[in-house]
Amino acid sequence: MAATFTRMDESTAEQWGVIGMETAKNQTRVADEVLRMLRALEGITDGFAVDQLVHSLQTATRAERAGADDEVVVASLCHDIGKVISVFNHPRIAAEILRPYVRPEVYEMILAHQDFQGRHYYAHFGGDPDAREQHRDKLDPETFTLAERFADEWDQTAFDPDYETLPLEHFEPRVREVFGTVRYA
Repeated sequence: MAATFTRMDESTAEQWGVIGMETAKNQTRVADEVLRMLRALEGITDGFAVDQLVHSLQTATRAERAGADDEVVVASLCHDIGKVISVFNHPRIAAEILRPYVRPEVYEMILAHQDFQGRHYYAHFGGDPDAREQHRDKLDPETFTLAERFADEWDQTAFDPDYETLPLEHFEPRVREVFGTVRYA
């Protein structure tokens, strides 16, 4: 039974119980939408040697091969998903999509990833290649180290058209598992 209220201030606890059950029942649509957004990256190259889907797949492949856990691998896959909407705000978009599903340090890694990756290209735009240092006092040392590893070992190296990259289907079960349940709020 669908809720019948037309204003939230006229709703009942019973109606919200129904809404909560329906929301939980339909949680799989989150993974479906994330996978759809990842596929949409295929059309975005913005001058790079590979499109953004391949870049994301390479980043996740590198993370997996380095032994990263499932949340880090999925976050690596999704780190540029915000580029479907806005290149300039993509880290925040991706981080907020991931936030309820990954532990806080993984969220922070994605939120700050552009400044960490900036070590490898900010100077070409007149930016500060040490922009990551502004995060040193904000992040705990383990999160800072994780963000460095993500940026330096997996993200900035993932533009190689000849790299043996795992396909999206390989990562789909992990995407469904990570986005299947809200773990962190």
